[in-house]
Amino acid sequence: MRESTGKVLLLDDDESILRSVGRLLGASGYHVLSFQSARALLDSDETETADCIILDLGLPDSDGLHVQETLAAAGGGQSIVFLTGRGDIPASVRAMKAGAVDFLTKPVEAETLLAAVNMARQRACALREVEEKKASAVRRLRSLTAREAQVMHLVVAGRLNKQIAADLGTVEKTIKVHRGRMMTKLGVRTVADLVRLVAVADPPDIGPKSNYDQGRR
Repeated sequence: MRESTGKVLLLDDDESILRSVGRLLGASGYHVLSFQSARALLDSDETETADCIILDLGLPDSDGLHVQETLAAAGGGQSIVFLTGRGDIPASVRAMKAGAVDFLTKPVEAETLLAAVNMARQRACALREVEEKKASAVRRLRSLTAREAQVMHLVVAGRLNKQIAADLGTVEKTIKVHRGRMMTKLGVRTVADLVRLVAVADPPDIGPKSNYDQGRR
């Protein structure tokens, strides 16, 4: 048995499509879960970890565009591929503008569908990697003490140790200690590394800022 290359959720009210597409993806190493109603898919926890969701446009209890909107409103970053028998240009434009990876019509060539799903999987993996890096950076930044956070903000702002000491009303030796502890906790060696870490986390409220930093806003 081939090692799974990812999880795919398949939503279609046509059992023959569920079987044929499921077999195709399964043979290509994907773990496939099939759903025949929008409600069943939206109620499933599997959407949170899916690498790709294949949606039909016309469903008995909803439509694929509504499912796409609902998933997006819930904060999901799922990679979606539409596979429908009644697609039109306005629907395809709306789906692609909302972030769909591809909009395919039935019947579809196996190679075309597999290429779209693989692209969706790659996008999902890239998004997860970005989110994991951001979460790791935020965790590290939140480990700082109040004073270390103030020093961090000033270092990122380009202030020297002597300037930071004056800004915070202390001596340069103390700033060097706080700065060293801050850099160690964050796992960075250089100011450039620190700036990149803060940029990845993009935290608007990580730790207190100094009066100097607040005054620059």
